[in-house]
Amino acid sequence: MNSSSSLDISGSLESGSVNNVRWEITNPSTSSGTFDLLIRRGDDTTNNKIVLETWTGLSLDPSGDNFISRVIGDQVENYNVTKNQIDVTGSFRNASRYVRVKEVVEPTLNYFDNNGIAKAEFTPLIPVASSGSFKSATGDLKDGTKFYQNIEANNTQGLDGGNYTNMISLLSNQDEYVYNALMAPGLFNSGHASECTSLINNTQVRGDALLILDLVPYNSTVTAVNSQAASRNTSYAASYWPWCQVIDPDTGKQVWVPASTVVGGVYAYNDSVSEPWFAPAGINRGGLGQVIRAEQKLTSSQRDSLYTGKVNPIATFPGTGVVVYGQKTLQTRASALDRVNVRRLLIQLKSYISQVGQTLVFEQNTIATRNNFLAQVNPYLESVQQRQGLYAFKVIMDDTNNTPDVIDRNQLIGQIFIQPTKTAEFIYLDFNVLPTGATFPA
Repeated sequence: MNSSSSLDISGSLESGSVNNVRWEITNPSTSSGTFDLLIRRGDDTTNNKIVLETWTGLSLDPSGDNFISRVIGDQVENYNVTKNQIDVTGSFRNASRYVRVKEVVEPTLNYFDNNGIAKAEFTPLIPVASSGSFKSATGDLKDGTKFYQNIEANNTQGLDGGNYTNMISLLSNQDEYVYNALMAPGLFNSGHASECTSLINNTQVRGDALLILDLVPYNSTVTAVNSQAASRNTSYAASYWPWCQVIDPDTGKQVWVPASTVVGGVYAYNDSVSEPWFAPAGINRGGLGQVIRAEQKLTSSQRDSLYTGKVNPIATFPGTGVVVYGQKTLQTRASALDRVNVRRLLIQLKSYISQVGQTLVFEQNTIATRNNFLAQVNPYLESVQQRQGLYAFKVIMDDTNNTPDVIDRNQLIGQIFIQPTKTAEFIYLDFNVLPTGATFPA
C-alpha cells in the first residue's frame, strides 16, 4: 500500500494510487513553534491536492496540548501470542484514520524561555514546508496474490490458512469480542480444514454465535459440496452454496464470491424486519438483491440433494432472483437444533438471560434474589412467545433446585424449559376435483 517518493513533473507520485497516502508540512513557524500537517491521497498532484485530513497548529513540545503525538495519536496494536491478546503500546489514542506518530526524534520540551521567546536551540527543529510519501512497507503477501474466484488452498487473498490462526484464536475470547454471527470469506473447508475446525471449536465453546462456513472453492460440484458437509457435525455452523456473482466496489468488475460474503446481509435483513428466530431464508427474507447471479442455477433435485446433505441452497427463480432457500445447520442428528432459526433463538435467549445473571453474581442467595431473576426473565420470554419465537416455556428457580447444600456451595441454579417454534419448510396441498353439484366436505 506504500509508494516510492519519486515525483513526476506534475508533482504526483510515480507509483501513487488511491490506496496510498502522502504527507505535507505547511505553515511552519519558528516564532510560535507550530506547523500544519496535511494527509493527502497518494494519487493527487501538486496542483490538484486531495486532502484526506488537516491537522493545524501542531508542535513538537511534549508539554503542550498541541503536541503532535497527543493530537494525532501514537498507539499501535500488536498480537501477543503468549497471552493470546492484543497489546496496545503508545501514550495517546489515535485520532487520525490514516497515520500515527511513530516517534518524535527531537522533542522541543518547553519551547519558550521565561520571556516567551523561542529558544535558539529549538527553532532549527521545526520542520520546513515540504511533502513526501510513506514507503518501506513490510509484509509477506504471496507473489501472484489470488482474489475472488481464483483463491485456492495455498493462496487465499495472498495468504495461506495458517496466517489466520492467531486471529481465530483471538476471537475465542468471549469477554473481549462480542458477536452473534461469524463469517470468514476466503477460508473453505476442503482447503483449510484446520482453520475451519478452529472456527467451529471456538464457536461451540463460546455458545453465543453461529458460524457461516464455506465448504468448497469456486467451480465445485454438488457431490463435492455434500461430501464436505458430511465431514462436519455441529449446530453452531451453517453452510450455503453455490458461490455468487457481485460487483467489486473498487473496480466495478463482476466477480465471484463465496456464499458467506453475502449471507451475513441476509441475517441482518432478517433481524431488521422480523426477529432472529425467524428463518433467514425464502422469498420474504432470503433475497440476495446485491447478487447478480448464482454460480449455478440449481434444479429442484439438486436443491433437495443439498438440503438432505445439510447444505442450504442458493436458488434462482424467474421473476424473483437469487434467494437463500434453506436454513439447516450442519448438525447431522435430526432435532430442533438442526435449524438455523432455533439455534439463533437460543443464542438470543442465552445472551439476554446471561446479562441478567451477571447482575446477580455476588448478590445474597435469597428468595429475593431469585424473584429478581424471575421478574426479569419471565416477561422477556413472554414477549418472545408473543413474537412467535416460542410455543411455551417454564422457568424454575426456587427451593427445589436451590437446596441448602447448593446454597452452601455458593451456587444459584435455574432451569429454563422452552418449546421453540418450527418453520413450515415443506407445504403439501391436495387438490380434489368434484363433479358439479357435489357438496364440499366440512
